[in-house]
Amino acid sequence: MSEPTRDLLETFENPYPQRPYVIDTICPEFTSLCPMTGQPDFGEITISYIPDQLCFELKSLKMYLQQYRNHGAFYERVTNTILDDLVAATHPRWMQITAAFTPRGGIRTTVIVEHGTRP
Repeated sequence: MSEPTRDLLETFENPYPQRPYVIDTICPEFTSLCPMTGQPDFGEITISYIPDQLCFELKSLKMYLQQYRNHGAFYERVTNTILDDLVAATHPRWMQITAAFTPRGGIRTTVIVEHGTRP
């Protein structure tokens, strides 16, 4: 199974760096692989952040997230890795990733991770 790379993430200058505002990006068709069974895991990834100088470009985010389709990792690792990669690319004032995975075996899991302190 291949390892996702943050090199695909592209950024652009925040048009309002002087103003704290929240950007929410929802990715409703996220897929990764269970490292135990190799079966697909499906979920919705919500990225909320207050940009500083940079914002991430959406097409590059789509290409970045598609790498997880062939990557085996537990929910917790996937969510934390996405946060680490987006923080490294954009250096936001604050960021939160919410990964809400669809039920498996009657159990639903949501993982929420944050970077920084929301003002």
